[in-house]
Amino acid sequence: MQRTKVIDALKRTDYGSDILVEGWVRSKRGSKGIFFIALNDGSTIKNIQIVGEDQNFDEATVKLITTGACISVEGKLVESPAAGQAVEIQATKIEVLGACDATYPMQKKGQSFEYMRQHAHMRLRTNTFGAVMRIRHNMAMAIHTYFHEHGFFYFHTPLITASDCEGAGNMFQVTTKNLYDLKKDEQGKIIYDDDFFGEQTSLTVSGQLEGELGATALGAIYTFGPTFRAENSNTPRHLAEFWMIEPEIAFMDQEELMDLEEDFIKYCVRWALDNCKDDLEFLNNPRLDPHLIERLEGVLKETFVRLPYTEGINILQEAIKNGKKFEFPCNWGDDLASEHERYLVEEHFKKPVIMTDYPTAIKSFYMKQNAPQGEGSVGYKGCVAPGPTMQGTDVLFPAIGEIIGGSVREESLEKLQGEISRRHMDTTHLEWYLDTRRWGSCPHAGFGLGFERLILFVTGMQNIRDVIPFPRTPKNAAF
Repeated sequence: MQRTKVIDALKRTDYGSDILVEGWVRSKRGSKGIFFIALNDGSTIKNIQIVGEDQNFDEATVKLITTGACISVEGKLVESPAAGQAVEIQATKIEVLGACDATYPMQKKGQSFEYMRQHAHMRLRTNTFGAVMRIRHNMAMAIHTYFHEHGFFYFHTPLITASDCEGAGNMFQVTTKNLYDLKKDEQGKIIYDDDFFGEQTSLTVSGQLEGELGATALGAIYTFGPTFRAENSNTPRHLAEFWMIEPEIAFMDQEELMDLEEDFIKYCVRWALDNCKDDLEFLNNPRLDPHLIERLEGVLKETFVRLPYTEGINILQEAIKNGKKFEFPCNWGDDLASEHERYLVEEHFKKPVIMTDYPTAIKSFYMKQNAPQGEGSVGYKGCVAPGPTMQGTDVLFPAIGEIIGGSVREESLEKLQGEISRRHMDTTHLEWYLDTRRWGSCPHAGFGLGFERLILFVTGMQNIRDVIPFPRTPKNAAF
């Protein structure tokens, strides 16, 4: 007999038919010679109930049917008299495929997320993490579908690189050298000529620079892959290994970029609501987020506010005058903290915000600078800033803060070289990037979306370590 997935078995109405299901035992209880098994195979948040009579089964087999055990069940599909389920299976044959002893770490209900992180290889079998992983899959499908339908090409950028896109230097090095016997020059610097690539290389922090090459040849591309940051950030919002979506588009200006960012993220949220109903309803509870579905639906209803950084600073400083307390300063020129971003989104506007035109000094070298006016520069909608600004476009979301970081890219070779020089950056590994401005440069723009931050918002989870199967964080590379 061919196995039927639980998600399909629950939809069937051919009562009396023989059926085979296989999965893991979530719970088992018994009463008056009858036992009831809640079985789940990961295909849905819902369990299917297995009903059996003790007298029809070997006692040793029944004893092996414990929480966590893997079993195969043959039986009759029947209407269920119990509330909350349409069908159940009257078992005629049960085989224990994999027994599970009392040391199984997911025995009890209500275990803390911190406890489950210590058993990340087993937490995937719980209802919560099963729901999160199914939503994660659906969000990946939404991303690929959106870009395919909008004429983007899926573009693969290297994971090993000699370039530092962000210029921060917080990168994981890649080497085959013997770390106990490093060859160094007279100044004590490591010599890499005998290394695998013949130079210092690292795991990428972003595929953006290579993505720009794709956009200036194919018109519109997107990357979707792992990126790595060697930052010692032990927070609920940071991972050392995470996934990024980075579209790059030729001939796009700032207004069009903001339109794309808003349309894209609304598409993803709509996809979740349309395709993950059961999992979202499970996660929409007091323990996790009782307003999850309401918040997701709210994103679709609202037009995102488009807010110049300078105006945002004015709003925050006015709030401080009126008694609002922030942990971090928020003067013009400061990089806004999550608390500032969330205040603007959750308390002031009560809707998503796209913040634009950041001070040049706090953004990356490749962003296009706004035209100067007097001592300052003009931001979006003529908002005058006290210093030079760049055409950045960061999307800020409730409960998250920044979820997308984007900008128009500087297409002028002279201006880009000037910014690199002002920042005293080494151009040794950037000449290939500058070639795009030497030969057939064009206006272009793009953004980066941290996939796990999107999953955080869509699932209502509070810690980014709980939306990726095996989180990589400082002092943690288990599994």
